[in-house]
Amino acid sequence: MLYRAFVGLVDRLPLPSLRVQRLLAIAVILSQAGISVTGAIVRVTASGLGCPTWPQCFPGSFTPIGVSEVPVLHQTVEFGNRLLTFAVTLCAGLIVLAVIRARRRKEVLGYAWLMPAGTVVQAIIGGITVRTGLLWWTVAVHLLASMAMVWLAVVLYAKICEPDDGIETVQVPAPLRWLTALSGVALAGVLIAGTLVTAAGPHAGDKSIERQVERLEVEIVTLVHLHSQLMIGYLALLVGLAFGLFAVGITPAIRTRLFVLLGLVLAQGLVGVVQYFTDVPAALVAIHVGGAAACTAATAALWASLRTREKVEAPVVTQASVH
Repeated sequence: MLYRAFVGLVDRLPLPSLRVQRLLAIAVILSQAGISVTGAIVRVTASGLGCPTWPQCFPGSFTPIGVSEVPVLHQTVEFGNRLLTFAVTLCAGLIVLAVIRARRRKEVLGYAWLMPAGTVVQAIIGGITVRTGLLWWTVAVHLLASMAMVWLAVVLYAKICEPDDGIETVQVPAPLRWLTALSGVALAGVLIAGTLVTAAGPHAGDKSIERQVERLEVEIVTLVHLHSQLMIGYLALLVGLAFGLFAVGITPAIRTRLFVLLGLVLAQGLVGVVQYFTDVPAALVAIHVGGAAACTAATAALWASLRTREKVEAPVVTQASVH
């Protein structure tokens, strides 16, 4: 009953074109990836506790206040990251309204509703992270949840671009789709190992002497080797997938996504190597997180392109064909 009333209100909005829906979906992807990068900036500038409480910034205030114990820079960076949550929420809300108004199929609606739902979950995880004093595993979960949201947002974009009355079309054989899924699992392993490296690394998110941030007590070199080996495994799967895809023949769309993904993974690996030999400079951490989001988005785009919905035109029946 309430949902029908909600749909009735949405129907009073202008009908969004497919182009508008696509643009909103792109905004969702960028906002979800962007907040992971700003979160990394918060960490490398030691601004994680610039707002020491949640959901308020300081007790009794949702905005930064003049407190000598917390530098203005740290307050500004952390509060700016929290403000970006409103942009993420806005994009998530707009895409839901757009696909409901456009009467898109249930599959699209389901992915669209995951955007605001995931944003709420992310906000809760962020609150737990602050309230636990940037406990390393909460920071790791926070980043991994962001990567999951980037994946879902890219799949949402792909589903929006497909016609609702199209016919499901499998573009490649099932073994290659399973291999692509396996590469996604390998990517998840790379991301998890990356968060462990960060948890044991020099960027704890806060440098206050009074508030020691608990770190992961594991030798960082060991974790770096784990992270790099998983990265090599992920790249090896993609190379094998590329040979398999070209062997069976692929569409231009799949080929483009494959080449973009391989380029991003190689670039991400290069950034990681430079990080290792330059003692993890702060700027490269933010770039590396952005690269992780880009690799996640590209892997999701490749996965979504292997099973699509295509518009099939009915054959034209002529008089000659009747006879």
